[in-house]
Amino acid sequence: MATLKKYDLNGKEVGTVQIDDALLQSTAHPQSIKDYIVAIRNNARQWSANTKTRAQINRTGRKPHPQKGQGRSRQGDLAAPQYKGGGIVFGPKPKFDIHVRINKKERRAAIRFLIAEKIKENRIHVLHKDKMKEPKTKKVAAFFNKIQIGERRILVLGESNAAAGEMKNPHENLMKSLRNIPKKEYARVPQINGYSLALAQEIVILETALDEFLSVLG
Repeated sequence: MATLKKYDLNGKEVGTVQIDDALLQSTAHPQSIKDYIVAIRNNARQWSANTKTRAQINRTGRKPHPQKGQGRSRQGDLAAPQYKGGGIVFGPKPKFDIHVRINKKERRAAIRFLIAEKIKENRIHVLHKDKMKEPKTKKVAAFFNKIQIGERRILVLGESNAAAGEMKNPHENLMKSLRNIPKKEYARVPQINGYSLALAQEIVILETALDEFLSVLG
């Protein structure tokens, strides 16, 4: 069985969590994982880049110089692409209906596989803590350094509001504490996706979100 170490906010190990090996038998084809992550990145784009052609440039229509007599190449107008401020040839235009559909089974399989790999590599840690009464960036940063992952990209996972039985996020102070620490992000378990998991070098799960997190594997 895989073992996750449990720490308190002071970085002291206070226990372990056993993970059944049956939950770690997830498989996914590397190409399907790649396609899923590429689709996430494409769907996050705005696709709003817009350039003007020479017909849309608001410039004078007169010829830059006479057609003949000066030994220069013939030119039509200053909106031509070779002039500064002229139109753009084959430039980007806004695109619509470019959403890439992601197969649900492939998405779930990719997420389960990425989580299982993180567990096998001992890159998932459990944080046992009470609710923070106020934001404490220094204390949270010291916690990461204490468990020797301070320099790495970390994803902190908390439970959803529904799982917590509250209308507001019960870990708002923890979220605020992470804002000023580079390469540290907070997300709820239902919000995790393959890109976040692949990007994160380490994952810290709040103990209150552990059951919800393991249900993703199940």
